Amino acid sequence: MSKKNDQEDEGEVNRRSGVMYAAALSIFFSVLVGFGIGWALDKWLGTTPWMVVAGIVAGSALGFYEFIRLTSKLD
Repeated sequence: MSKKNDQEDEGEVNRRSGVMYAAALSIFFSVLVGFGIGWALDKWLGTTPWMVVAGIVAGSALGFYEFIRLTSKLD
């Protein structure tokens, strides 16, 4: 293989790694933000633990949506 092809392959690997890293972080931070909002609402409304549960579920759904959206760019 030529040096140019090796560099292009390495660039593609780096791009894919970056997209996967961003996708994984989007799940983590979506759940974390959902938890934080739910916790704050529980403190404010006195509905412990229901808003935390709803926040985690909503954050998970949003995180997986973002994960699928980002990983679909890999093709």
